[in-house]
Amino acid sequence: MKRKLDFYIGPCVLESEQLALLIANRIKKELAHLEKKITITFKGSFDKANRTSINSKRGPGIDEGLKILERVKNDFSLPVVTDFHHPEQAMAVASVVDVLQIPAFLSRQTDMIVAGGAAAAKYGRELKIKKGQFLAPHDAKNIVEKAQSFLPLSKIILTERGVSFGYNNLIVDMSSFQIMKSFGVRAVYDATHSIQMPGGNGCYTGGKRDQLQVLAQAAVAAGADGVFIETHPDPANAFSDSATCLHLDSVRPLVEKLLSIYEVL
Repeated sequence: MKRKLDFYIGPCVLESEQLALLIANRIKKELAHLEKKITITFKGSFDKANRTSINSKRGPGIDEGLKILERVKNDFSLPVVTDFHHPEQAMAVASVVDVLQIPAFLSRQTDMIVAGGAAAAKYGRELKIKKGQFLAPHDAKNIVEKAQSFLPLSKIILTERGVSFGYNNLIVDMSSFQIMKSFGVRAVYDATHSIQMPGGNGCYTGGKRDQLQVLAQAAVAAGADGVFIETHPDPANAFSDSATCLHLDSVRPLVEKLLSIYEVL
């Protein structure tokens, strides 16, 4: 039986409970007709700890953020995913979320992977690790081996989010999905962060939103097991990743298009 195509969809930052519930409601309703073919995990960050500027908004913090995610989970019967940034946060995060996510810049931090793996194992969660912008796909095998000390391969997910190409630019090696999947784990494409222009606008990160949909299609065609998409009803005024997040109105048609490609494969 063909595995469902996985989607991780939601705002970059948990700007407010109201926004999180609005987006979760739209996602749940508009993608309900695809529930037999896709999985949907709501994503939202309680803290964006690697913002370009010290003046950038970071989020509500771990306590309030986990409360928001728990409400989304309960109100809409959606699994949830969020980042953690310190090993000490792992257990608290795992007590609420279904998927713990390690940010790309921290993907080589052994203490993060150990803490995330141990917490995921204790609560029966999954561990999703974003491959750093500084790593080749085959380097991710070392990440998997660290996580595998605590979790079966079925509970480990690697995410491709592009690799640094000169200054203020990222590119995606489409062969990375097959390489990372050869380690026995699922490989997901981050459609939002791979089109960033890090620091491209001086005090904040730029991006190439016009490339999001075509690269997401290419990733699914290249074998990605799922797609990570940040969305917002008013991208220009989003607290974070305003240059790359997808308008909420565009989520359903994109998901349907990606699923059609997946089904052909």
